Amino acid sequence: MLLGDIIASFQDEAGINETLFSLGDLALTARLVALATESNVSTGELAIQSVGRFVNGASDEEWLALLGQMSRSDNPGQVFLRRALATATSDVANR
Repeated sequence: MLLGDIIASFQDEAGINETLFSLGDLALTARLVALATESNVSTGELAIQSVGRFVNGASDEEWLALLGQMSRSDNPGQVFLRRALATATSDVANR
């Protein structure tokens, strides 16, 4: 599935839940849900915002590292999504 298709599925609560489950990272999912609750937005909306912030704000070094990881993966969209969401929820993880 293309990243754009994954992001489009975030409009639907079942879609975001399925995508988060497929990442296989329950701690990341819990941090995202907690941050969404704190921010008073849906989990899907927060995920969309997180992807946008990563795309617009990641440094060249972050992109280079991510592209290397994506090139070695069978599912580069998941690798990207995991990184974008982990970056967005890093403050929650450090509490």
